[in-house]
Amino acid sequence: MLSNIPISSIRAFKAAARTGSFRDAANELHLTPSAVSHAIRKLEATLRTVLFERSARSVRLTPAGENLMRHTGAAFDQLRRGLEEVAARGPQLVRVHSAPSFAAQWLAPRLAQFLAAYPKLEVRLAASTDYARFSNDDFDIDIVYGPPRAEGVEVVPLPEETVTPLCSPALAKSIRRAADLLNQTLIRSDVKQVQWHQWFTANGLEAPALHGMRFDRSFLAIATAAEGLGVALESTLLAERELASGRLVAPLSGRATDIRYVGHRLIYPRASRQRSAVRAFADWLLAQLDGGEARSSQ
Repeated sequence: MLSNIPISSIRAFKAAARTGSFRDAANELHLTPSAVSHAIRKLEATLRTVLFERSARSVRLTPAGENLMRHTGAAFDQLRRGLEEVAARGPQLVRVHSAPSFAAQWLAPRLAQFLAAYPKLEVRLAASTDYARFSNDDFDIDIVYGPPRAEGVEVVPLPEETVTPLCSPALAKSIRRAADLLNQTLIRSDVKQVQWHQWFTANGLEAPALHGMRFDRSFLAIATAAEGLGVALESTLLAERELASGRLVAPLSGRATDIRYVGHRLIYPRASRQRSAVRAFADWLLAQLDGGEARSSQ
């Protein structure tokens, strides 16, 4: 039976199962919808079972189809890994998706270190607030901000981050205690899990009405604070370069209560961990963060 099933039929089945549409599967495979439909009908005839429930606009897997899809996905993952291991003429590619501020502020500036340590590897980095969809095989790893939403993946919490008020050295001269922030321009990052009202509560103060600048990305809040336009409540991990260069300082370090929390998580499909390139990147990332956490606590 297996010798009568061409690999093209399995590819058509996998694409249709993932997209829920013969037309979308055809577009993905550069075929006609009728060719995809014919390939799947031939597969069903060979297996003597129905794989899809068909309607006018979409298709849905039957229990038999769901069973086949589980095995097909694993088989194609194994095949891809085998091809990558055999095709040693070029560098191995690690496809990374990341939350934007982590990518811009922490990861991108360190990629040169990773590539120097692993010269046979390449990295493709994409950043957005959307979560990576591993089902379409676009990415190997995702670094997410907040709780992950994907299922069937490994989740590795990254080290805790310290969130504290940050500002330019000039502005810091007028900030000696937590209450001094009541008279400052406070920069907000709308998507931050830790907000100003939480920081003021932690320091026994009632949060003021906020009328300052607000941004939807931490890297914008950090850049604005570095220009001396206000005080940002941000992660010292994301602002590591600005703090090291002196463009930003933490005026209340040791004088007020900071907030520590796990902001980012590393996630990847369980099968991806078996790839040496993915394992190397994940291990390097965690080692870098652990080292940075150790330095910041000294």
